[in-house]
Amino acid sequence: MKRVYIYEGFERFWHWTQAILIIFLAFTGFEVHGSYTFFGYENAVVYHRIAGWTLLGLYVFAAFWHITTGEIKQYIPTPKFMRAQIEYYLLGIFKNAPHPVKKNRLSKLNPLQKITYFSLMVVIIPLMMVTGLLYIYYRVPQASVVDPLNVSSLGPIALWHTIGAYLLVIFLIGHLYLITTGHTVLTNLKAMLTGWEDIEDEDDENEQTENVNN
Repeated sequence: MKRVYIYEGFERFWHWTQAILIIFLAFTGFEVHGSYTFFGYENAVVYHRIAGWTLLGLYVFAAFWHITTGEIKQYIPTPKFMRAQIEYYLLGIFKNAPHPVKKNRLSKLNPLQKITYFSLMVVIIPLMMVTGLLYIYYRVPQASVVDPLNVSSLGPIALWHTIGAYLLVIFLIGHLYLITTGHTVLTNLKAMLTGWEDIEDEDDENEQTENVNN
């Protein structure tokens, strides 16, 4: 094993800030939805809107950072090792099998993670933002009248916003489980806190392979 600096400072800031915002948005959003009472409906609406605008700003800045630094390539889905990764999560992980995809500084995500995070950033979060903005600006002043934004009803908007919320909750639950699947239960958590992670030394691994072949 060797210690490698995997996650940049901004990546960790973005990850934890986004996580806090999404959890808070889910908490206030389900209260607005009528699932329970904690802040009170009016306060929950205000807090939910503030958190939503904050997440939108973070999303725009994070997108700019990922594109300008080239880190966006980390999330481009690829079919390579897809089957092996699925088999690992279904069976191998319970048998202490080696991970089919080796993590390094230039390739931080396995094939399933790439698809999941790509869908999160390109589909689910934008869906929540668009439907959220339609909620806010469903009716806007135009001249001397107030007209709807070519939307006949808030029903479909509410439905898609709620579907997106449940998808985020499902992702969060799965993400919390996968955090525990590192070399130790806390390995992945520590890496996202410090940026450093212990990974297999590829040089040693190649040397061992050569010795076996010889």
